[in-house]
Amino acid sequence: MKIVKKHIYFVPGLAASPKIFDRIKLPESKFECHFIEWLLPLSDDESIENYAKRMARLVTHDAPILIGVSFGGIMVQEMSKHLNTQKIILISSVKTMHELPARLKFIQKSKVYKLFPAKAIANIEGFSTYVFGEIAKKRIALYKEYLSVRDERYLKWAIYQVLHWKQKKPLKNTLHIHGTEDGVFPVKYIKNYIPIKKGTHVMILTKAKEISKIITESV
Repeated sequence: MKIVKKHIYFVPGLAASPKIFDRIKLPESKFECHFIEWLLPLSDDESIENYAKRMARLVTHDAPILIGVSFGGIMVQEMSKHLNTQKIILISSVKTMHELPARLKFIQKSKVYKLFPAKAIANIEGFSTYVFGEIAKKRIALYKEYLSVRDERYLKWAIYQVLHWKQKKPLKNTLHIHGTEDGVFPVKYIKNYIPIKKGTHVMILTKAKEISKIITESV
């Protein structure tokens, strides 16, 4: 009897390449994995809905499982609204606007992000420290080799979308995996998640074995 594999589509974090998933190991007999690269926004004003619709066209199988890290988690939720998605798995991300930390809400309301020079935004390490605080600095250093998208338009657009995301309620069939020491999206703001002890915002690199096990057993 032929085993029908489940198709999993992975979306990386903000500015990252799919290489961040290299350490995730899933049974090849059960899953077929697909990795999506970030598209460039059509304009500074492209809505997240339209962008997600374009990203969703890259999914070519019915009833896919979507997995997203950080901003990629926000994106797979938006993509799922245009697909017949079997399951959504979030890693180091948020399910609603209410799970965004106070720091990001302040930046959004005060609009100070608009004062940040465009060229400095292309330096995603520095910009991430500015937006997420010093606690992100060491984590970004570990993540640096995986940051491949340096286009200023994309970076400005993506940061805006994180700060202005309007999702109010969690979507159905969503599984949330989150590190207990995530400095970007602290767990005190997160509800209904599977904890990874001592997991940071870049635990996709440091806790891949645990994450792989949870994914395998959950789908």
